[in-house]
Amino acid sequence: MVTETQLHGIPLWLLRAYLEDLGGVAETDDYLIGDGWQAQLRRMPPVEIGSLRVGRVELELRGSQDVLDILRPLLHNKTMRAGA
Repeated sequence: MVTETQLHGIPLWLLRAYLEDLGGVAETDDYLIGDGWQAQLRRMPPVEIGSLRVGRVELELRGSQDVLDILRPLLHNKTMRAGA
């Protein structure tokens, strides 16, 4: 199974660190391999709204449905941002 997601406001280096925390080993700066999954990271052009620029990273996850069903909520918990 392959899923693609765009994440806003999280730098590529931080997303890579989150995936490493979840057991991924970086083969390159933008490619990680975990137990039953692979992740490809792509820096995307930022979204611009007036003078505001928000960075984007595209995350492609590959793995079996069972493995990704476990990995995605764990990654979601790491990428959640709360407002004040």
